[in-house]
Amino acid sequence: MKKALKYTFGAVLVSLVVIQFIKRPERISEPANDDDIINALEIEGPIASLLKSACYDCHSDQPRYPWYASVAPVSWRIAEHIEHGRDELNFSKWATYSARRRDHKLEEMIEEVEEGHMPLPSYVRMHSDARLNTEQITSLKTWINTEREKIAAERAQSND
Repeated sequence: MKKALKYTFGAVLVSLVVIQFIKRPERISEPANDDDIINALEIEGPIASLLKSACYDCHSDQPRYPWYASVAPVSWRIAEHIEHGRDELNFSKWATYSARRRDHKLEEMIEEVEEGHMPLPSYVRMHSDARLNTEQITSLKTWINTEREKIAAERAQSND
């Protein structure tokens, strides 16, 4: 029994080493440009910090990769999360979105944060700086509502 357990452990260990060289996910690291939400809307201070710490790793072209993002199979899961997050909302491409899409994404941001779906609970467990307190959520909602009002005015002008 002990011998079988030893061989099983050895096989698992060898497998973990081997998979480090198979299907290494591509790392994304683009410099921020004028399309980035922080640049496009000239966001400063707490809101910019909040977006960077709680959202950018999965919803931008500037994720910060922790050391364990290089270790398979965890690296595969992280790459999957980032790809899905950017498909849903990419802050690095914010200025390329239509006014209607920007408004919808802002509306969804409030819903996701209020319902506790974003940032992902699994992400917050590993990144305590992404945990949003009540004050931060209130500030984010206020900022989002202000931006939505600007978008509504923009849309009203373009409909004239």
